[in-house]
Amino acid sequence: MSKHRRWSLWAIAAAGAIAVLVVGSAVGATSSPKASKTLRVIIGAEPPSLDPGLATDTTSSSVLDNINTQLIKLGPAPNYDPQPAGASSWKVNGAVVTLNLNKALKWSNGKPVTAQDYVFSWLRTISPELGADYAYQFFGIKGAEAYNSCDPKATDCNALRSQVGVKAVNKWTLRVTLNAPQAWFVQQLSHSSFLPVYAPAVAKYGNKFTEPGNNVTDGPFTLTSWKHDASLTLAKNPKWYNAKSVKIDKIQLTIITDGTTAENAYKAGNADVNDQSLPPSDIPSWRKNPEYKTYKALGTYYYGFNIKNIADVNQRRAMAVAIDRKAIIKYVAQGGQTPAKAMTPPGISGGPTIDSKSTVIKPTAQLAQAKALMAKVKNPKTNVNLYVNNSPGHVQIATAIQAMWKELGISSSIKVQEWKQYLQFLGPPPNSDVDVYRLGWIYDYPDAYNGLSLWECSSGNNNTNWCNKAFDALIEKAGRTQNSAARIKMYQQAEAMITGPTGSMAIMPIYWYVFHNLVKPNVKGYFINVQDAIDWSVVTIS
Repeated sequence: MSKHRRWSLWAIAAAGAIAVLVVGSAVGATSSPKASKTLRVIIGAEPPSLDPGLATDTTSSSVLDNINTQLIKLGPAPNYDPQPAGASSWKVNGAVVTLNLNKALKWSNGKPVTAQDYVFSWLRTISPELGADYAYQFFGIKGAEAYNSCDPKATDCNALRSQVGVKAVNKWTLRVTLNAPQAWFVQQLSHSSFLPVYAPAVAKYGNKFTEPGNNVTDGPFTLTSWKHDASLTLAKNPKWYNAKSVKIDKIQLTIITDGTTAENAYKAGNADVNDQSLPPSDIPSWRKNPEYKTYKALGTYYYGFNIKNIADVNQRRAMAVAIDRKAIIKYVAQGGQTPAKAMTPPGISGGPTIDSKSTVIKPTAQLAQAKALMAKVKNPKTNVNLYVNNSPGHVQIATAIQAMWKELGISSSIKVQEWKQYLQFLGPPPNSDVDVYRLGWIYDYPDAYNGLSLWECSSGNNNTNWCNKAFDALIEKAGRTQNSAARIKMYQQAEAMITGPTGSMAIMPIYWYVFHNLVKPNVKGYFINVQDAIDWSVVTIS
């Protein structure tokens, strides 16, 4: 999701031994004394936005998915079949998807959630005025990209807005017309960018509609307090359609950006769950403790290049193959991750999209090959700025990679920023001072398209300055291809254009994620799904 940030833009979002786009800003304090039905959770970052149209990371989406109701939820692996939630049922007829809404779903003020609410919300997200990074999530919908690309200063965009393929057939029926049939579209509706917003609140409060007291939502919880950079409080929503099943009265989210501080707060009994990343050096001591939980993830931790600054592909390939991924996982991350051979992780439909014979990326360092590649570079950039965000493990991984690149005669200056500032600094386009940067991607829906489309020229997640029209055309063709075998072949071709032997190497995948956290024995039902999302409505405290 997201940039992570999901981190996730969408998501990402974030995870593993290292939080993937979920880490970030601000020093928090521990929460108040435990109430009988209060779940106390430590998170590692201030949510950059609780506007479904603007949220791009997994910290934000995790909150959004609990103060709102997704249209559909994903079932378990390996198929991740869509499950009813905000939509009670749906019908797919070629490029037309008809969603029958859950008539029992209400806003927190008691008003019904209608099809028109979704029409308003989706058109708002893709509007050129909002400038949403995740507008591209909607580009499979007929007319969405054209409307998003409209220049309001030069053109009357209302005609394009009216042509977007989203229509309220009646109060409870939403019809979506796609550019072409898309095998994953219904699963994609689980993403937080498709959540509705309450139009009267947006009209009255503008960009402050997300604040407590202004925020009208339709989920199992409501936002009752937000002390920025310190804490958030969610309360059970008695008007939610399935409120009787929710056993928690309140969720206290405390923001602690330092991993050791968060760990100590958890040990001291000041939290029931620690969702902040553990310092990697402490993970081995936790592994045998039943409070240490690991979860399967669909996500990739990677480094990206600003190819305007490191323009020679041979240098990019050299830097990629000089990284010992296996050593990073064993000695630094220590969370049981898997060395990444490419962008697309195992478990994704259409993934992994590359095998060991068709990539230059190996689990261990290929130093001789790296030096040979560097020898081909006419004007190497030997002093690079490596940017990371301030989360446990990122600096340690950067330090390890710094030493590996030194073997190539490359000196690296590690630059550290807090999460929100970091995302802004990376663009796109990235600040000119950025040569290499760290990010991660947790998949918004389980299809390789979601990760590969990040690298399209117009993607709001493409921080590399790399743009290849042939790649874009291939991705778009894959998106219109219903035959799974044919689509996977296109994914393989697209992946090779990025990380293959003759590819751009605009990014360097490092490892495929796992998630982990610490959970007290009296907390039941707390589970991180493959999208780095937690459904707090099913959690109980004994």
